Amino acid sequence: MLRPLRSFPSSPTAVARAALLGVLLALNAAGPARAALFEDDEARKAILDLRTKMAQNEESQRARISDLQNQLETARRGLLDLSGQIEALKSDLARMRGQNEQLARDLSDTQRKVADQSATLDNRLRPLEPQKVSLDGKEFQADPEEKRQFDAAMGLIRRGDFNEAVSAFTTFLTRFPASGYSDSVRFWLGNAQYGKRDYKGAIATFKAFVAANPDHPRAAESLLAIANCQIELKDTKSARKTLDDLQKAYPGSEAARAAKERAAGLR
Repeated sequence: MLRPLRSFPSSPTAVARAALLGVLLALNAAGPARAALFEDDEARKAILDLRTKMAQNEESQRARISDLQNQLETARRGLLDLSGQIEALKSDLARMRGQNEQLARDLSDTQRKVADQSATLDNRLRPLEPQKVSLDGKEFQADPEEKRQFDAAMGLIRRGDFNEAVSAFTTFLTRFPASGYSDSVRFWLGNAQYGKRDYKGAIATFKAFVAANPDHPRAAESLLAIANCQIELKDTKSARKTLDDLQKAYPGSEAARAAKERAAGLR
């Protein structure tokens, strides 16, 4: 319950005290409103500061995003360029692979052609290479042309073309004086001379043959041929001596047996 206000005396001092109290009461009543006003200003200022910072952050974020987008675009263009380079490299690699395959085919064809040419050359050169020959118990190397001429001359002998055979064997000895065929050529030259009835020429050829090759498988046969030439020339004395020498030098040979029979038939 409210108490009634105490009445103060109306003295000046009392009046002043009352006025002071009124001012204090008024000031006390105005304090909360002024504090609220101060608080609103601080809040607005904080909000403005926050908005400013947010705007600054947003601007910074936009700048950062723009920079990242630029970097991303640069990277994208770089990737596109790199992709283009990779495709170009793939194309070059495919082209080079095709070229390598073609070069491999060309190399294979070239090697085959070289091999074929080498085989053809070998076939052409083979007839020109020295050949191993075995004749009258002797082995030697002879040029193809030597063999060809010897075989041709022997063919003339077999056909009975003694004149041509003498010419062929004589030519052979002139052209190939050191040939392995030479000894046999001299023997058959003597036979060709005998066949054409050149008995004196045959005797000279056979004697030279025996003198140079006393151990030749046809030496005894050559002495028998000499005796036959001497008989054809009616030189019986020389024939007897030759047949006797033959039997002494080559006893047991087929020619020696023939010489004995021939000597027995001479008068």
